[in-house]
Amino acid sequence: MHEYRTHRCGELRPADAGAEVRLSGWLHRRRDHGNLLFLDLRDASGITQCVLESGSELFALAEATRLESVLRVTGKVTARSDDTINLKLATGEVEVRVSAMEVLSPALPLPLQVNVDEPAGEEVRLRYRYLDLRREVMQRRLILRGAVIASIRERMRAQGFVEFQTPILTAASPEGARDYLVPSRLHRGKFYALPQAPQVFKQLLMVSGFDRYFQIAPCFRDEDARADRSPGEFYQLDFEMSFVTQDDVFAALEPVLHGVFEEFGGGAAVSGCPFRRIPYREAMRRYGSDKPDLRNPLELVEVSEVFRGSGFRLFSELVDGGGEVRCVRVAAQARSFCDRMNEWARGEGMAGLGYVVFVGGDGDGDSAGFKGGVKGDIKGEGPIARNLEDERVSRLAELSGAGAGEMVFLVAGKEVGDVERWGGLVRDELCRRLELLGDGFEFCWVTDFPMYERDNETGAPRFSHNPFSMPQGGIDALEGDPYEVLAWQYDIVCNGVELSSGAIRNHDPETMIRAFGVAGYSRERVEEEFGGILEALRFGAPPHGGSAPGIDRIVMLLAGERNLREVVAFPMNQRAEDLLMGAPAGVSAERLRELGLRIVEED
Repeated sequence: MHEYRTHRCGELRPADAGAEVRLSGWLHRRRDHGNLLFLDLRDASGITQCVLESGSELFALAEATRLESVLRVTGKVTARSDDTINLKLATGEVEVRVSAMEVLSPALPLPLQVNVDEPAGEEVRLRYRYLDLRREVMQRRLILRGAVIASIRERMRAQGFVEFQTPILTAASPEGARDYLVPSRLHRGKFYALPQAPQVFKQLLMVSGFDRYFQIAPCFRDEDARADRSPGEFYQLDFEMSFVTQDDVFAALEPVLHGVFEEFGGGAAVSGCPFRRIPYREAMRRYGSDKPDLRNPLELVEVSEVFRGSGFRLFSELVDGGGEVRCVRVAAQARSFCDRMNEWARGEGMAGLGYVVFVGGDGDGDSAGFKGGVKGDIKGEGPIARNLEDERVSRLAELSGAGAGEMVFLVAGKEVGDVERWGGLVRDELCRRLELLGDGFEFCWVTDFPMYERDNETGAPRFSHNPFSMPQGGIDALEGDPYEVLAWQYDIVCNGVELSSGAIRNHDPETMIRAFGVAGYSRERVEEEFGGILEALRFGAPPHGGSAPGIDRIVMLLAGERNLREVVAFPMNQRAEDLLMGAPAGVSAERLRELGLRIVEED
């Protein structure tokens, strides 16, 4: 018999009845029934119930052993009686009658409970992450993560992609976040940078003649934490392709994502291929977001013309001054609901949230708390409607698609960006409060991002996304209005979560220099800062593009979680601290001298 186990704890079945077995695992739970003591023994495969009779010499040892101690038990497998079968366990039709038991590793008193799904506070969970990971729910999430990555690898290889590993110690990157820097001992005063992404290296692989590259790439960015973004490090499916258009990139990634979400999505519906494509400006206009959750059926509609020159001066003056008004249509709600929405809007920084309720001439469609019974065609109720002529109310209903028994909430602002942002918040909040969110996984591509945006401080053009993207129309497109230039850039979005940005790359050196010139870079500065990639492109570069969906975000969606830390084995906290290992930590004065570094205290 093996020294530690003949079977794993989740493997025993009725066919094993009568066999002498040995199991090793953690003491998950103990139940004392007086003459019988039941021990649930757990390992990564599952749980087996082990039984000790009161007359056993091992009874006292089992009673005194703390939960989560590591045990080795030997005994005979017996079938459970019909009334004691536990169908919630894979091993629930059998149990082990213990004849020998040894404590291999006793446990200290636990700082958190392992045998319950209710987690402790985050600080305790991260400090004792190895205990937190013993919980069944965490085991499932991490096993799911491993299975998702394996499936992605298989699907990418099936399409002819070759897996490469790119350097971890490299040069600083022009990406959007701060680099993590690593001091060099051999080159004092100089630093490596941990890669924010393998962007330059994967483009160099295309220049090297490899047609299809991918890797499950670690990326490092010194940025603040959010629920959908971990500080420090994260992983992504990084891939690049040569001699491709945007359509080719989409066609390569869509079956991978569709297949993975269909495989691990628990039977939930998944968007069919090809995924829906929404231009950036349309996404902002209709959803108030460049990562719309398409499970939300509500949309924004511009209704500025209704208020231009109208009697509702608050909106008419705003529109006449170049502002906008947009609305969201929903079923008519009670006045109290509207008041609560208005209070919520003020809390979000808006001046308020107007509304118009539509009723029919016969009184149909009234909502609780609103006066109805207006004669004639569809009429509006509420403070705003009382200041609008009938034809304007009719036009508002026409533009919004509203009928009797429906209403619109109105968002207004002097700047289009404010209206879009606030409109997106209102759309999401109404969906939440009215419980309109659909099921499944809804994918879409957001395409045609502007190449440039106006810098709020200088008023000059700056890159809005990846500066190394190819402008639509090539170098000629850069001669006109920079704010009208669109880039071959795209995001893949699922259920309102941006999984990745991607682009067709700028493979032409002169177009790249001109593109940076529009953003205020001199030729000399471009050559100095990006000379490495420019030199490579001058030796013959194929048209190429790619993307990099986040592994952590994919698993987060599949696991039904809202925080990345729930699907990462050893995450940092929101302050970018590793509570388990005590990082970041100071280093000795000797080590600092060796690296040529000195700590400067803050004033």
